[in-house]
Amino acid sequence: MTGLEVLTPGPLATVQDLGRPGHAGIGVGASGAADRGSLRLANRLVGNDEDAAGVEVTFGGFTARARAPLTIAVTGAPCPVTVAGRGAAADSVLRIPAGADLRLGAPSRGLRSYVAVRGGLTVPAVLGSRSTDLLSGLGPQLLRDGDVLPVGPAPARFPVVDGAPGRPIAGDEVTLRVLPGPRDDWFTTRALETLLREPYAVTSQCDRVGVRLDGPELSRAGVGELPSEGMVPGALQVPPSGKPTLFLADHPVTGGYPVIAVVVASDVDDAAQLRPGTRVRFAPPRTSSRSGAPSSGRSS
Repeated sequence: MTGLEVLTPGPLATVQDLGRPGHAGIGVGASGAADRGSLRLANRLVGNDEDAAGVEVTFGGFTARARAPLTIAVTGAPCPVTVAGRGAAADSVLRIPAGADLRLGAPSRGLRSYVAVRGGLTVPAVLGSRSTDLLSGLGPQLLRDGDVLPVGPAPARFPVVDGAPGRPIAGDEVTLRVLPGPRDDWFTTRALETLLREPYAVTSQCDRVGVRLDGPELSRAGVGELPSEGMVPGALQVPPSGKPTLFLADHPVTGGYPVIAVVVASDVDDAAQLRPGTRVRFAPPRTSSRSGAPSSGRSS
């Protein structure tokens, strides 16, 4: 059987495609790759459709063996890659002989790397997607030693390039662009000013559901309870502690705490690469998220 045998999954490895949108009405989130752009790039490199399923590897430590000759690409967080014990390049097209091992080390920056295999991983789909949703439990189980991931037939198109520049992954600090609301009116004016001026730190409580941030408290303007309402990736929800939580791919479909701001869609992939200890700044949309430079935000 053409497949990829998992020898060591590392801290966390899951099968992901671009998710199962359209099911929020029955309480099922879209899920899918946390860094969608990196999965898309990996699939394009090997000639797959962009939504083909691959492996999302969290903080390296992943080793797999090719059961037949495979063509793969590794993108996302930059990490050491070896094929059959020899160094190989990320963001490029790699050939793995049958019986050879693919290894991903810990990334130097960022958190999540992606492995696309030409033909895509053909694990059973649930509600039209092969993604693992950690919150709902839908989709394939977390990858374990000895799992064999089936690979589909190679597409008719061939890879047309040997490599492509990956998106720069920020190091110690990243700036994410946000739009205020929809519940910024539940907070004091100073709270929004604080969010756009002060840095926050990524805590150890971060996963595919979301990232808890540590920093200045964001004070509410009054007291009250908010009925549960829909949530989206990039939402900055503020619980009673006043410390924001940034929602990612496996976020709940509804929530009862107010959302002070939402990260713009084009920056959610950057948010997916946040690792514990990273400093985060939030800025209006006019500020680029790529430089990692501090933003002045609004004056207090």
